[in-house]
Amino acid sequence: MTARAFIALGSNLQNPSVQITNALDKLAALDDSRLTRRSSLYRTAPLGYDNQPAFINAVAEITTTLSPLQLLRALLEIESQAGRERPFPNAPRVLDLDLLLYDGRVMQTPELTLPHPRMHARGFVLFPLMEIAPDLEIPGKGRVTALANACTGQGVEKI
Repeated sequence: MTARAFIALGSNLQNPSVQITNALDKLAALDDSRLTRRSSLYRTAPLGYDNQPAFINAVAEITTTLSPLQLLRALLEIESQAGRERPFPNAPRVLDLDLLLYDGRVMQTPELTLPHPRMHARGFVLFPLMEIAPDLEIPGKGRVTALANACTGQGVEKI
């Protein structure tokens, strides 16, 4: 059975635009998956830890026969291949891939929470997501467009 999944991409180290483009290429090459849409790139002010460069963000839509956990593990492997390190929360990063939504599924395990628990309040996720799926509903939170409109002023700029 094929599922529709949305993935957030972010980078602020080692030529972030290239990191995002390379990650999109790897998403397009994932086994049992197909990249169906991708947003423009967005420049975003950092959140949580301000002493770092701005981020480049995007969102991709894929169709996949991978399970949510299989997809999560594939995303973590792409991050690892890019050199992702996790020294502390909100640290600068070469690549960050977050599974946002998977076929509208709601789930919570030690490894994965769907929908992503903070996506509904993050402009750097919502604005690129709104570009490719404006009518999408985030389970328990509302329509992407309405949620994005509530996040103006977060320093998100389409580039």
